[in-house]
Amino acid sequence: MSDASGTVSVDLLIVGAGPVGLFGAYYAGVRTLSTVVLDSLEEPGGQITAMYPEKAIFDVAGFPAIRGRELVEELLKQAAPHHPTYLLGHQAVDLERILGEDDGADGVPGARFAVTTSRGVRIECRAIVITGGIGTFTPRPLPAGGDYLGRGLAHFVPDPSVYAGQDIVVVGGGDSALDWSLMLEPLGRSVTIVHRRAEFRGHPHSVELLKKSSVRIITDAQIADVRGEPNVAEVEVDVKGERVTLPCDRLVAALGFTANLGPLMEWGIEIRKRQIVVDTQGRTSVPGVYAAGDIVDYDGKVKLIATGFGEVATAVNNVAAYLNPRVSAFPGHLSDYAPVDGGTPTTASVAASGGGTD
Repeated sequence: MSDASGTVSVDLLIVGAGPVGLFGAYYAGVRTLSTVVLDSLEEPGGQITAMYPEKAIFDVAGFPAIRGRELVEELLKQAAPHHPTYLLGHQAVDLERILGEDDGADGVPGARFAVTTSRGVRIECRAIVITGGIGTFTPRPLPAGGDYLGRGLAHFVPDPSVYAGQDIVVVGGGDSALDWSLMLEPLGRSVTIVHRRAEFRGHPHSVELLKKSSVRIITDAQIADVRGEPNVAEVEVDVKGERVTLPCDRLVAALGFTANLGPLMEWGIEIRKRQIVVDTQGRTSVPGVYAAGDIVDYDGKVKLIATGFGEVATAVNNVAAYLNPRVSAFPGHLSDYAPVDGGTPTTASVAASGGGTD
């Protein structure tokens, strides 16, 4: 990714490259909308890529189970024939509404938006769909040994293979800590999970699997010290006032994260309890701005990937009708939209005015 600044003009900007945003890119292509997908992370996939790429997901229609990484890959392939541009490593910052001379003429919205990113790219678009999940998320730091980040300490496990043959200590008691402990068990020389409480917060089924595994479980404990030079070599654990030293080549701090909607809070959109309020079409309180996925709220909302897929399909198809009132929000039979080529995902920064990429 480069830091080159520039301007690009498209029909639709999707803010968020998680699974919901990627599926939105597919539907935008079906409706022949030129699209940029923007995300603050350096890779597409959102929380799945950052937090549990190797975890099996069981609630995606048509797949009894699919790994997170595989789901992201398939979503990219699905959108690829329509050639969306992925602008990664950029946070959406400022929103400007640009009124055109033909605003409202013939019932077609003439107003446009300009979104400036944290790296100086200006995206001019006719509509926006926000699929930002929980917003920008920041891992909670490990109180002891935080300076070892990148030297054996990590918050996420994007590539389990590098943990093979290592002594691994996982800190935390939620779903991520349990999932990573179970996932790394077959790979590591040893795996230990350390939790400051007596009971785990994660899913009961995962707790049962953990208890039946070879993972060493230490509860009512916390990391008191981390030692090694230059990388982590051992950790000292305080267990009810007693100190235990464990060999540790890899330390995973799965202590949760804090979420922040950031600049979206300043866009004039109605937000309730840190979630965007939408109607049945996915419309926010700002005309031309839609939202879908975990970032939205309404009565009866159920936070599932399956729900987000339906919401973004609804939002993008209604964007198509908003931009051209002569067409229906219903896309018709999707077999009629079969792409003429296989397409190739484009993960690039917008470089120069006129929409060039590098």
